[in-house]
Amino acid sequence: MDEQDQGFDMGAPLPNGEDHAPAANVLSQYVKDLSFENPNAPAIYQAQGAPKLDVQFNIGATQVGEDVHEVVLKVEARGEVDGRVMYLCELSYAGLFGLRNIPDEHLQPFLLGEAPRILFPFARRVLADAVRDGGFPPLLLEPIDFGALYFAQAQAAAEQGEISGEIGNA
Repeated sequence: MDEQDQGFDMGAPLPNGEDHAPAANVLSQYVKDLSFENPNAPAIYQAQGAPKLDVQFNIGATQVGEDVHEVVLKVEARGEVDGRVMYLCELSYAGLFGLRNIPDEHLQPFLLGEAPRILFPFARRVLADAVRDGGFPPLLLEPIDFGALYFAQAQAAAEQGEISGEIGNA
């Protein structure tokens, strides 16, 4: 028996606008906050030592409307040389995602794993440009597997008994 015999036509529109297929769309991306400090200029440009870099990430997600979520990828970068601060750069890069018919067990993995993966290349460029515009070589970050990080943290939390239930599969 084929799909036509069962009353299904995969190409036909659904009645009354019914659509139950999961859908995820990037609605918008934007710099939410950007700060660059160069506290020891101009003397820092004379420093000869190897720079020490520290980069930290934080991800947050908020529902801002029906089927619309804002995901914010926050990056803090600090460069030092010879114990003196070269620069401090803080970036909050956000995206609005339209999510429809996403099962609950897949919502958080998407918002904290897949959405940051989509935003990262754009945030990386903004950060590199800000550091370069501050008079330093651009900070070029390696790609990050946010999905793997999400599942590793969820696994660790589950092992510690902090969360209950099953972790969704991606």
